[in-house]
Amino acid sequence: MTRALRTALALTVTAAAVTAGLALPAVADAHAYLVKTVPAASVVLNAPPPNVQLTYDEAVEPRFAIISVTDAEGHQETTGSVHRSPADPDTLVVPLRPNLPEGWYLIYWRAISVDGHPVNGAFTYAVGPNPGPAPQFQVPSISATATTPGLLITRWAMFVFVMGAIGLFVLRLLIARPLVRTVEGVNLKPLTIAFAIAVALGLIAIPVYLDVSTANDSLQSVFDLTALVPLFRVTAFGRAILDLEVCFALFALAASTALWLDRPDRQRRSVAELIASVGALLAAAAVLIVPGAAGHAAQTSPRGLTLLLDWLHLASGSVWLGGLAGLLVLWGTLSANERVPALSALVPRFSNVALGSVVVVGGTGIGEAVVHMPAVNALWEIGYGEAILVKAGLLGAAMLIASGNLLRSRPRLIAAQRRPELGEPAARLLRRLVSGEVAVVIAIVFAAAVLSSLAPPPPAFALENSALAKVGPGRVVQTIRHAGYVLQVLVSPNKAAAPDSFGLRITKGGQPVRGADVTLLFNHLEMQMPTQEYQLTETAPGVYSRAAPALVMVGRWGLTFQVTPRTGPPFTALIVDQANG
Repeated sequence: MTRALRTALALTVTAAAVTAGLALPAVADAHAYLVKTVPAASVVLNAPPPNVQLTYDEAVEPRFAIISVTDAEGHQETTGSVHRSPADPDTLVVPLRPNLPEGWYLIYWRAISVDGHPVNGAFTYAVGPNPGPAPQFQVPSISATATTPGLLITRWAMFVFVMGAIGLFVLRLLIARPLVRTVEGVNLKPLTIAFAIAVALGLIAIPVYLDVSTANDSLQSVFDLTALVPLFRVTAFGRAILDLEVCFALFALAASTALWLDRPDRQRRSVAELIASVGALLAAAAVLIVPGAAGHAAQTSPRGLTLLLDWLHLASGSVWLGGLAGLLVLWGTLSANERVPALSALVPRFSNVALGSVVVVGGTGIGEAVVHMPAVNALWEIGYGEAILVKAGLLGAAMLIASGNLLRSRPRLIAAQRRPELGEPAARLLRRLVSGEVAVVIAIVFAAAVLSSLAPPPPAFALENSALAKVGPGRVVQTIRHAGYVLQVLVSPNKAAAPDSFGLRITKGGQPVRGADVTLLFNHLEMQMPTQEYQLTETAPGVYSRAAPALVMVGRWGLTFQVTPRTGPPFTALIVDQANG
């Protein structure tokens, strides 16, 4: 075994194996949500509480959390930092100033889910026995969200450089390689340099994005590295971005080894070259798994299908983006005598690959939209759907420009082999079209960065289309007719994170319907949460009710009443309720 072969085996196999092991971080859960508060929302206490306790459906990091308690004048009443309850890892606690006077208090909270998305809410409580009427509180407004401009820009830059580096490597290693043998004087070193630049920028962009993301979550300065670096691995999302940095560094090592060993002047590759090339391609494939495994794809069932669609989408997009960038690099670095012959040989080869990449990008994008969008109207009613429409529009524009290359530039460059006078005009047209296509593809990557920063609608979103009525905010007394019955929906006070009372009065022919079995299901229509189910009891003739802290978050809720009368067929009535804080 030669030294080159041993080097290729040691470096590429290690890089590919370690990268594959890091490429599947722990699956991120959906957004965290509040399930219990002490004190309860809207409650009037006879004595001031010693602290505030907020319990979530998952463990959230206290160093990224805010629990603010203020009086009617806006004075802060907390006396310490947020910490985790020793009795329950899902509960955060903040101490309060002792002997708080009578009056109303506002609790504002903000937490970071393990998937890296911030969630927040607010509710009030009072210290009695005579707190008086509740004042109009000014709820804090925090501009740091998952779509903060700085966060989107650094996320976009990370994707552009990582995808561009992988695409440039594929172009250099697999598509442009024969040029050295078919066109005299052509050197592929500019592609190798462009790849090295993209790799270096990618290795910088990933930790910069992690720094900005951590600063956004912890509400600290991006330059306060002593405070931010210890927080990098606190959330599953932060650990995934660090894993991406390691994976991409290992890909860079494997790819650099492959390019170092590659001898494009030889038609047949050596065993060492083949091993290095395969190892680098496996490392590249593993790098592109990480974003999906740390994002929405890993949170959506069926996870195997969504991860595959996400990986194919990124892989084909990388080949497309990097290949286009590589064409511009060659156009700008080849001499006038080499440019037309080289492009005449390369463009037909790349156009076939690019066409396949565009088809895969479009097909997987449609597949992902179908998986993530529970209803068609979500495309224009929520930000996630609007981002999909923008991305689809940009993709259509890019495909239109690409068709110009396919139908005009490519045939003219091929014809230039017989008619040299066609070559230079075709090359100039290619440059203009490819430049426009690169700009649009980079814009598509930005749309994808926005899309991946937004939460997709939960499956329960589709329930809204079958609602019999939309009610709230505020106390609900809504009468509807359904399945031959008159139903009166009663919700009071209809506040999020409060002990609300839910009722359903059922009459038929003017008479109360007694002895029915009534179950009430709660589904949040804007965030992925488990369905809550409560059995209502008959508290008056034909009136079925129950008090429950079911509206755990602000937003639109689907209230599904499942009714089984003693006589007659069962029926279901769905109401959409807007719950505010």
